[in-house]
Amino acid sequence: MTVTRSIRTPIMHRVVEAGPLVFVGGTIADDTSVGMGAQTENILAKIEGYLREVGLGRKAIVSATIFVTDLSQKKEMDAVWTAFFGENLPTRATVGVADLGGGALIEVVVTATKE
Repeated sequence: MTVTRSIRTPIMHRVVEAGPLVFVGGTIADDTSVGMGAQTENILAKIEGYLREVGLGRKAIVSATIFVTDLSQKKEMDAVWTAFFGENLPTRATVGVADLGGGALIEVVVTATKE
């Protein structure tokens, strides 16, 4: 199996392709001073851009793990999430965490497929 790594950061590659699977590492919003909905919009746009760099789009996302610091704001995130994916919703888990650092309210990890 060929493994291809793209978009290097100081601590990881943002995108790792392994066979037909494409993994996008934990992504937070650029502006963490805004609310849960705006952070979610920014994160999803960033993930879509990362996938575009390897020739994929949002429909290729098959699974997501979402970490949030305040589960009471989940409905705000859900509204943005369902608007972004429409009928192509991936499987997902939303996990409550104590802190993501730097004011981040949400971090998203996704797996996509090239097939």
